[in-house]
Amino acid sequence: MSKAEAPRLAYDDGVRAVELGRESVDAFVSRGQREEPGSMRDAFYARTGALVRLQSTRGRRPLRGCAGAYMCDDQLGHAIVDAAIGAASGDSCGSEIEPKELGDITVSVCVVTDTLQTPNPLDNLQLGSHGVAVEAGGQHAWLHPRFATENGWSGAELLSRTCRKAGLPPTAWQDSDTIVTLFEGQIFREREPIGPVKEL
Repeated sequence: MSKAEAPRLAYDDGVRAVELGRESVDAFVSRGQREEPGSMRDAFYARTGALVRLQSTRGRRPLRGCAGAYMCDDQLGHAIVDAAIGAASGDSCGSEIEPKELGDITVSVCVVTDTLQTPNPLDNLQLGSHGVAVEAGGQHAWLHPRFATENGWSGAELLSRTCRKAGLPPTAWQDSDTIVTLFEGQIFREREPIGPVKEL
């Protein structure tokens, strides 16, 4: 079992993380450009993972995009930009975000604070707090910390679904040659499109 930790963000830094995610989505969708973080707060120089989720406020808040990396060697500011572009692209949930959707999308950013590599993931997994990443035979995938509670999944189902996303058998998380990493993060989200930010 191995554990890694990253610095926690102050609320103002979390607000800036969401603003940067929003700016990056807008620049990519509206102009096909990559936003640059510019002059960053100290916290944004930390090298840690970041995930960006885009949810539509139309209908039942369907997920429109989710991308990023739970581990990253890049600075947080750049990790957020890359995650936002990935979430807005067609590679995320099957269809690229269109300009007309920007006013109906809420942006959330998960800044990874802790990772735990464990041979006993079901024993260590805390639903609602942990995301899951699996890797085996060159295949890998992860699922966001909020997915299990939002969908009413058990810990075993979260692990199985992560394996299936990676193209592995649903029980692969139980195999000794499968690397399972649990990760936690601070999640900051717009309360409404382009609106105030709250920490979940």
